[in-house]
Amino acid sequence: MNIAVLGTGTVGATIASKLDSLGHTVKMGSRTANNEKAQAWASQAGRRASHGTFADAAAHGELVFNCTSGAGAVQAIQSAGAANLAGKIVIDLANPLDFSKGMPPACMHRGDDSLAEQIQRAVPDARVVKTLNTINAGVMVDPARVPGDHDVFLSGNDAAAKTEVERILRDWFGWKRVTDLGDLTAARGMELYVVFWVRLWGASGTADFNIRVVK
Repeated sequence: MNIAVLGTGTVGATIASKLDSLGHTVKMGSRTANNEKAQAWASQAGRRASHGTFADAAAHGELVFNCTSGAGAVQAIQSAGAANLAGKIVIDLANPLDFSKGMPPACMHRGDDSLAEQIQRAVPDARVVKTLNTINAGVMVDPARVPGDHDVFLSGNDAAAKTEVERILRDWFGWKRVTDLGDLTAARGMELYVVFWVRLWGASGTADFNIRVVK
């Protein structure tokens, strides 16, 4: 499958490398066509990997992963182009974290909106699904890094898109416990949780952890 990965940071590189290892043709997108991180990733990944602008990647991808920083996510999606994203599943991993006062970060919203909803409003014909934002990049693509069964969450307004994303989480990334939290307004809680996740990271001394919902 042709897949776009928007973003060149740790999350983008981790997701792109996993998809490449599964045999997909991956184009990494960034603000500029000659982004050094994107060039380095594509060179290391091999013949199926390439890079370009956000618009280049979005046009290439049948499926799009948004791995940009929260502060630049909406602008990145707008740069990718509504026409390039129309009808496509956009898997949003970004977190709206505000580091302006240092660590720990604050959330850019207060529970009455979410970055995922802002992205959906920016590209209304895309099929946005929020997932994987509540865990470390390494755990996203290899849940076995954390012993035992634990949970990954998703939300979105398009039922068929969520079904496809759940399949991807299970079949491509190895997740066994996938919980559908409902429509895209559920992303508000998913994103706010990350402020707590940062505190757990500091308390546990490792980012390789996750939660399990016990009933």
